[in-house]
Amino acid sequence: MDELLLARLQFGATTIFHFLFVPLSIGLVFMVALMETFYVVKKQEIYKKMAKFWGHLFLLNFAVGVVTGIIQEFQFGMNWSEYSRFVGDVFGAPLAIEALLAFFMESTFIGLWIFGWDRLSKKVHLMCIWLVSIGTMLSALWILAANSFMQEPVGFEIKNGRAEMNDFFALLTNPQLLVEFPHVIFGAFATGAFFIGGVSAYKLLKKKETEFFTKSFNMAMVVALISGFGIAFSGHSQAQHLMHSQPMKMAASEALWEDSEDPAPWTAFAKIDVEKQENSFEIAIPYALSYLTYEKFSGSVPGMLTLQKEYEEKYGPGDYIPPVKTTFWSFRIMVGAGMVMILFSLLGLWLQFKNKLMNKKWFLRIMVGLISFPFIANTAGWVMTEIGRQPWTVFGLMTTSASISPNVSYNELLFSFIAFTTIYLILGIVLVYLFVREIKKGTEHGHDSKDMNDIIDPFDKEAYQ
Repeated sequence: MDELLLARLQFGATTIFHFLFVPLSIGLVFMVALMETFYVVKKQEIYKKMAKFWGHLFLLNFAVGVVTGIIQEFQFGMNWSEYSRFVGDVFGAPLAIEALLAFFMESTFIGLWIFGWDRLSKKVHLMCIWLVSIGTMLSALWILAANSFMQEPVGFEIKNGRAEMNDFFALLTNPQLLVEFPHVIFGAFATGAFFIGGVSAYKLLKKKETEFFTKSFNMAMVVALISGFGIAFSGHSQAQHLMHSQPMKMAASEALWEDSEDPAPWTAFAKIDVEKQENSFEIAIPYALSYLTYEKFSGSVPGMLTLQKEYEEKYGPGDYIPPVKTTFWSFRIMVGAGMVMILFSLLGLWLQFKNKLMNKKWFLRIMVGLISFPFIANTAGWVMTEIGRQPWTVFGLMTTSASISPNVSYNELLFSFIAFTTIYLILGIVLVYLFVREIKKGTEHGHDSKDMNDIIDPFDKEAYQ
């Protein structure tokens, strides 16, 4: 194992771990804001109780997520200094705005929301949680603006061997950002909704506080269903855009070696032989790829071997085909998980409409397991997005091999990889423990100012006595 591979593994591990918290925070706080809105409009105490209970879990997740994000950004200077040197003038601007504007906005209004239940008017307090929700989405926007530059560089010029920003507005109107941001946000909403739906299903199986968790479940399934369709349509738009901006990534996601037939079939399953650059077995759906690409049942799609020749002419000698198996299967895991989520959100709403939810224990058990599906889909989607871009760090401008810090040794990388992974493992265990503890306690705590303050020190046993 060389330094480049170890640095990539470390950044991949920290990114995946950090992104377990990000969509859950965005989704949970959005759901909490909806619940408090229902409380203010309908003036029913149960919605206030819902906002406080689920808000308690959001605060736990947010606190741990902040720590993981800080560790992740350290790596730009530690392991990827050449990348930071090359794109720092462009990449640094959205990251700085995210920290100075969006994150401080979230933090300020989180504090007002925690301590303001008995001090602010209902409408002002409601405004605070909506501003937190908007802040989390703005954070995602600025981070994705930076990531979109890596996918599709815009608004820059090369000076003295470095990329320098010359059009800030171009970063915000990057075509990649315009299709990527809605997909990520809908995925985050689905993550929060299935978390609430799964926890509620667990409580309904135990027959505890059934009115509270039935209302929570119903609201979660409505958001899950809307989010599921939002994910599907925004994902379709993103795939269409990538077919033109990064055709090699999309060809790899279809394991398409040669140019497709006209019309092009969509490959549902393939036995991929990377060495021979062919698929020995395929299950394909006729016409589907042409429609997904061009929104018509005709049209050929270029294959990886054709694109390899084009890239060599444009960028020079090199292997421009990404890891095909990883790109192909991560895409199908993402799509498959999304389809399952839409199906079960529909089924959950139908069972509740028929007043049969409490009698379907098998369904409630499955819903507990489906808490994991948005995380699986989110992770698979990012694996496809980042691995499918290889060998580029910044598409068309900088390769991954040219991005690594030249003076970082193998032993230093190994030590930091083990240290960060250990820290993340500990943080993960702590968060799961805190989640389980809070969920088991139920809703009969954490509803006055003192209990909400306990979130600052969740290990203080005296606070719960």
